[in-house]
Amino acid sequence: MSIRLGDIAPDFTAESSEGQIKFHQWLGNSWTILFSHPADFTPVCTTELGSVAKFKPEFDKRGVKVIALSVDPVESHLRWIKDINETQHTTVNFPIIADPTLEISNLYGFIHPNASDKFTVRSVIIIGPDKKVKLLITYPASTGRNFTEILRVIDSLQLTANYSVATPANWKQGEDVVIIPAIKTEDIAAKFPKGFTEIKPYLRTTPQPNL
Repeated sequence: MSIRLGDIAPDFTAESSEGQIKFHQWLGNSWTILFSHPADFTPVCTTELGSVAKFKPEFDKRGVKVIALSVDPVESHLRWIKDINETQHTTVNFPIIADPTLEISNLYGFIHPNASDKFTVRSVIIIGPDKKVKLLITYPASTGRNFTEILRVIDSLQLTANYSVATPANWKQGEDVVIIPAIKTEDIAAKFPKGFTEIKPYLRTTPQPNL
């Protein structure tokens, strides 16, 4: 199955390192990051889950839940978590879904047969409060993810969900944003009281509106 932007994230029930997860019920009305990793007890995955644990306070500030998935069973996850905590000097503080039958991995398109038909690729799916998919990123097994970038994307998605703006290339929290073309120039002052700069009729910037 192929998941696309705007799709409702498929529901499922699965066991995890923190007990049974009924996914839509667990999501509630939160933003959520669901990410797959190829296998437990592997070097890159160990650093990734350690990194996510360290980023968890930043995700919490933004009301974002985090949940991981691999094809390993719960017993493996629980043993591996001890290694992550030890080697990455942190505490894993989010659930890891067990998917030994590949049912969820296939449902979400985490299995790429030309890469591996037994292990997931490194996928990241961001799900909004409406349970719709807002972002998809896929990495090969050999490349660890940049969770600073994923946090930046969360900031962008949450900002643009509430204001008529888009974020330009390499944007960071606190920087100017772009006013979407659908807003007429004569209407900008009422919507963006901080003012705006017109570079071109189609390229107008304004200070980040929620700061």
